[in-house]
Amino acid sequence: MYISRDEIGKEVFHGTTTVGARCSDGIVLATDTRVVAGYTFIAHKRGKKVHKIDDHLAVTISGGVADAQALVDLLRVQSRLYRLSRKVPMPVKSAASIASLVMFRNRFYRLLVQLIIGGVDAYGPSIYQVEPFGGVVEERYVATGSGSPTAVGYLEASIRDELTIEEAIPILIEAINVATQRNTATGNDIEIAIVDSKGYRELTEKEKEEYLQRLSPRFQRSI
Repeated sequence: MYISRDEIGKEVFHGTTTVGARCSDGIVLATDTRVVAGYTFIAHKRGKKVHKIDDHLAVTISGGVADAQALVDLLRVQSRLYRLSRKVPMPVKSAASIASLVMFRNRFYRLLVQLIIGGVDAYGPSIYQVEPFGGVVEERYVATGSGSPTAVGYLEASIRDELTIEEAIPILIEAINVATQRNTATGNDIEIAIVDSKGYRELTEKEKEEYLQRLSPRFQRSI
């Protein structure tokens, strides 16, 4: 029996909010950790949605978990091959182009995933959004997933001038928290990753709590 992609999409694990911002000294990515099946059942409470591709490169995923994980693995392999063959790190735009090409070639049986690819290369910090049909857009700030309409509105109202990483982190935490209050597929916890001249790293639980304590009371641990 043939099962359409739309029918599969109703059952796969999906639903999320991921956000990213380009800063003067690097990039910041933040996600929630809730994974839902069919928007009603919480399948996982600690889903991993931000991933290291290389020391200078990271990605967030939203949509179908299997499709997203396959793309993350592909980008890791391509990044390493690029570094081995050319002796330099893969540009962020090249990583976005590879993901775009894969998704465009599958447009008639599309991958149920949306990516934020960001990092720091010889051209400086940059962030790209890659949508399910393969479209690529470079952004200063961006949100994806089921909670993105709420989150991007908060980002647009909060981000004016170019930020530093230290300034961007609280804003991205607040954007995830705002989405949590309006989107049932978003919640449980927050993960935050930064990429700067020193490379990729994720904030520890202690660091996240310190940022949360600085926020307005309505943003403190609403997840």
